[in-house]
Amino acid sequence: MRPNGFAAILSQVESVLGHRFTQPALVRQALTHRSAGEQHNERLEFLGDAVLGCAVASLLYRRFPDASEGDLSRARARLVRQETLAALAERLGVPDWLILGEGERRGAGHRRPSILSDALEALIGALFLDAGFTTAAACVEAWFAPELDRIGDLTTLKDPKTALQEWLQARHLPPPRYDLIEAKGPAHAQHFRVRVVSEALNATAEGEGASRRRAEQAAASVLLAGLRQANEGGG
Repeated sequence: MRPNGFAAILSQVESVLGHRFTQPALVRQALTHRSAGEQHNERLEFLGDAVLGCAVASLLYRRFPDASEGDLSRARARLVRQETLAALAERLGVPDWLILGEGERRGAGHRRPSILSDALEALIGALFLDAGFTTAAACVEAWFAPELDRIGDLTTLKDPKTALQEWLQARHLPPPRYDLIEAKGPAHAQHFRVRVVSEALNATAEGEGASRRRAEQAAASVLLAGLRQANEGGG
């Protein structure tokens, strides 16, 4: 890194986060991957993960006052998963700020989702240590507001198997049965076909996927859609 390289990065980070750090060393540590030295970001990532989880939980609790615990938990998991955090890190400019070892630089580590999501959590941890929870939470809330708008109704986040079972339970019907019809292909590239059966309704559907679970989810989605349509969208 050039002598003035970090100063430029720090200025960009402060501009994006809307906070002037009294401890710039925290920013350097937050952006440093373990491949680049001993003062890396894993401890800050650990702290930031906890701050992020609490901030998102608080945001969801206030945003959806009538949501159940299960719906809130699913929404939080959706928001703080690696895929979401990495995409957010990309939009904020984190790839340009990362301090990586030579091997990670050559291997395009600045685009690796795990490295990006870890760095973002570490930045949240650094912000928490420098300015406290209120400032860190405000930053998190600003970042995730668009994600919450995209989520919309929390009940839509239920996976198809859960949604199907709850649909049946609400009508005092027994849970469905999943039967494996076919599993083919080598171990590293298997393909599954599954049938879901609601004996009480004499209804079945099939689904396929790269794992048995995915095939079951696909089958449940098809059956649930058919049942809802037959009941004029009920459920």
